[in-house]
Amino acid sequence: MNLTDIYNDLKEDLEVVERELYRSIDTGFPLLAETASHLLKAGGKRLRPLFVLLGGKTGKYDLNRLTHVAVALELIHMATLVHDDVIDDAATRRGKPTVKAKWDNRTAIYTGDYILAQALCRVTQLADPRVHQILSKAMVDMCVGEIEQIESLYQWNQSLKTYFWRIRRKTALLMAISCQLGGLVSQSQEQVVQALYRYGYYVGMAFQITDDILDFTGTEKQLGKPAGSDLKQGNITLPVLVSFRDPRVREAVINQFKNGTPNIPEIVNMIIQSGGVALAKKVAQRYLEKARRALKDLEPVYSRNSFIQITHFIEQRTY
Repeated sequence: MNLTDIYNDLKEDLEVVERELYRSIDTGFPLLAETASHLLKAGGKRLRPLFVLLGGKTGKYDLNRLTHVAVALELIHMATLVHDDVIDDAATRRGKPTVKAKWDNRTAIYTGDYILAQALCRVTQLADPRVHQILSKAMVDMCVGEIEQIESLYQWNQSLKTYFWRIRRKTALLMAISCQLGGLVSQSQEQVVQALYRYGYYVGMAFQITDDILDFTGTEKQLGKPAGSDLKQGNITLPVLVSFRDPRVREAVINQFKNGTPNIPEIVNMIIQSGGVALAKKVAQRYLEKARRALKDLEPVYSRNSFIQITHFIEQRTY
């Protein structure tokens, strides 16, 4: 089994989720309809809906209930991306112009707000208060994570602990609750729901670390943006932090930024040569091992094998 097999097995159900995503952002205002669907049309891995559906396979699989969760979580993810592009002044996303680049900042902000509001409308279809509690707490934590990222820009002295707390809130939490809520709305046993959460958390941490690695190793075609773009914007990630254990690398990188004209390709090569990328990969692999161990007792076998295959995809991904 590989990732394509998993998507193919759930193809019909994922198509239902996709149709509902478009239906959820449909509006009578032409401009808002166009901007809200802009990112959706650019595609994406739809990992969060996939996690919800796979989590649902551990209990009483009800596509209608699972679709409400999957759509809400993907819309929340989309809204954060639209807002991120404003904050980062990003011109492209997935190789396509961002909403802020094609329209303007104000339009992008209101588009993100609208998508987020539609996510909240969708989840009201579920009466379980625990679903709402989990989702609302995660959204609060995600906002804190985004603020933490802004505060940590160009903060060369930040600790590894600060970095890990930031990516936990910014990325890992949404993946964790995607798995968790899939099991919860399917009435899976509590220990299964908790195992799903742990798996999603560990996978989410590894996913973000891998993203941060790709900022140094990916091509512009793969990333939809030049290598080193995150670093250029002052986002200090794990490969940089571990490479700074070499004081020569640390001094060279900081001095380039202080001079106001950092040579990003040169710095990217410096980080790679210092072993920063290799060490970050080892950290990501440890998180993926934890994710696999979290599922050692998970039934049915199909769900466990599918989740494990996703960890291998993350380990090897190039986009």
